[in-house]
Amino acid sequence: MEGLTISQVAKKANVNIETIRYYERRGLISEPPRSESGYRKFTLEVVEDIKFIKRTQDLGFTLEEIKNILAASNDEKFRSGEMHAFAINKMEEIETKIHNLKHMKTLLEDLTEKCPGSGISKSECPIIKKFQGVN
Repeated sequence: MEGLTISQVAKKANVNIETIRYYERRGLISEPPRSESGYRKFTLEVVEDIKFIKRTQDLGFTLEEIKNILAASNDEKFRSGEMHAFAINKMEEIETKIHNLKHMKTLLEDLTEKCPGSGISKSECPIIKKFQGVN
């Protein structure tokens, strides 16, 4: 039986062996066949799938989203319309996060301007007071 060992896959994909096991448990990569001696024997496609997973993780996709993208891309009946809708929804989600982060930044800028920085008690700190709901 030919194939790559888990350590070979880890080296080629530049990940830790535990990462491969984790992806396998999460269903991101399928469980490979085993040799007669019980060793996993991975295909080269698994290396590419792992690299794909890492790239999409770096872009901020969740493992569940990545699992869905992989399933769609490996489906014989690939539906580009669904992928397009997914991308649109993800962009809207990102826009919401950007809006919330900008709001948080503005709030923190305002609070740090009101905070003398040192020499006050916790009960006088405008940052703590705001987070406690005290005005």
